[in-house]
Amino acid sequence: MVLLLSYGITRYLCSPATWLRILDHPNERSLHAAPMPRTGGLAILGSLVAGFVGSQVLLPDAAPDRVSLLFMAAALVIGAVSFWDDRAGLPPGLRFGVHSAAAIVVVVGTGLTVPHISFPLVGSWSFGLLGVPLAVLFLMWMTNLYNFMDGMDGFAGGMTVLGFGFLAYAAYHGGQPRLAALALLVSAATAGFLVSNIPPARIFMGDVGSAPLGFLAGCLSLQGAQEQVFDIWVAVLIFSPFLVDATSTLMQRLLRGEKVWQAHREHYYQRLVLSGWSHRKTVLIEYLLMLACGLSALLYIQVGERGRLAILAGWALIYLTLAIGVLKIEWRQREATRGEI
Repeated sequence: MVLLLSYGITRYLCSPATWLRILDHPNERSLHAAPMPRTGGLAILGSLVAGFVGSQVLLPDAAPDRVSLLFMAAALVIGAVSFWDDRAGLPPGLRFGVHSAAAIVVVVGTGLTVPHISFPLVGSWSFGLLGVPLAVLFLMWMTNLYNFMDGMDGFAGGMTVLGFGFLAYAAYHGGQPRLAALALLVSAATAGFLVSNIPPARIFMGDVGSAPLGFLAGCLSLQGAQEQVFDIWVAVLIFSPFLVDATSTLMQRLLRGEKVWQAHREHYYQRLVLSGWSHRKTVLIEYLLMLACGLSALLYIQVGERGRLAILAGWALIYLTLAIGVLKIEWRQREATRGEI
């Protein structure tokens, strides 16, 4: 039902006649060449709220609790400000302030924290009181990295459908039906939108979609880890296609002394498209990566310490290999361009 509602609202938002229509005009960060509607996130949030309310009536055993209600309320505030930003443009400081406030309210209001991080065969490192500011920073980073990574047809939508789907399974397997239900609702609400967002996209989700989704990804990941439903590495593995690309790109730009808040096209997925790969080819490869990461996260739950270490080390090697592969593709493209000249 949530999926169908999201699909219907998205189709309406694609229409030139809707008063909610906001066009995303190409800029220095864009990979698209023509103006595109960017209010698809309204379909995701609208259907998510409908499913969220309906679940309390139809599924009382898995109905959202106070913590989930606060997660949703904060996400909707972020969505409202993001919609305002999509429509009129807001100073980066104001957006950042809202993200910070939402993260602080959720952390204080729910007691959310980063309790510890476990290293297979090494042991667990407890953060103590430091876990509270770390939780705030994690929520803020997830909110913004989702926005950074929403720059290609079907990319953020696919990560949401698959990522929250895997989170839902991990939570259900860990005996937390409420967390699983909320994650599944997010996945279904985004799936209805994704039908119109896969290459060639007819609509983008915009900041009104990407920012709240990133925030919710952070909230559910931390909640699952804190309640020992799953290890924090499970969530990190699931969302690693976004986490690794956004974090490594940010660090590279910081080391070069660049202004990290300015628009750019230096993410690995953007560099592949700029090197000649089509949106469809790039996003399909990314989907395969997301599936592999999600499945390995579920495997991480099942295996022992040696197996967990092997999974983490294996993905570190895979991501290093993929980064080198992108560099080679760019080099070949440059050589081919020189040859044509």
